[in-house]
Amino acid sequence: MKRSEKEQLVTELREKMEGAKALYYTDFTGLNVKRMTELRRRLRKAGVEYVVIKNTLALRAVNESGLSGQRLRGPTGVVIGKDPIAAAKVLADFAKEFDSKPEVKGGLLEGKQINVAQVKQLAALPSREQMLADLGAGLMSPMAAFVGALNGLLYMFAGALDALRTQKEGASA
Repeated sequence: MKRSEKEQLVTELREKMEGAKALYYTDFTGLNVKRMTELRRRLRKAGVEYVVIKNTLALRAVNESGLSGQRLRGPTGVVIGKDPIAAAKVLADFAKEFDSKPEVKGGLLEGKQINVAQVKQLAALPSREQMLADLGAGLMSPMAAFVGALNGLLYMFAGALDALRTQKEGASA
C-alpha cells in the first residue's frame, strides 16, 4: 500500500471515530469469511461499523482523533459504534454462538480505556429502550397506587352513602 493510501485510510477511520462513543478491539482469528460477513451484517443492523485495518494504522487513527489508544497485537478488527451497549451486545451474542469468536481485546468508551470484563458488563446491561421502559414503569407505580387508594376511598364513600340511604328508607317506612 502506498503512503497516500495509508494516510487516506487513517483519515477515514479517524473521521468515523470522532462521532463514535465506543471502540472495541477484537481478534477475529478463527472466523471464516461466511462468519465474518454474518458478524458485519449483525453489527451494521445495530448501527455499528466493523473495520479490519493494520494495527499501526488503527493506533495512528485513534491517536489522531484525540484519544489514547492501547498497543494492539495480532489480527485486529475495530468495532466503531455510537451506542456502546448495542455494539457490546452484538459482539457478546455472536461470540456465544461461534465458540467465543471474535475475542474482544479491550477498547475505548467515551475516550477512556476499558478492558474485556468491562465490555462484558456493558453487554449484560439492558438496552436503552428497556431501561426507559423500566424507568417509566417505576415512575408510574406510585401514581397507580395513589389512584388505587383514591378509588378504594371512593367505593367506601359510595357504600356508606348507600347504607345511609337504605337506613333512612327503612326508618321512614
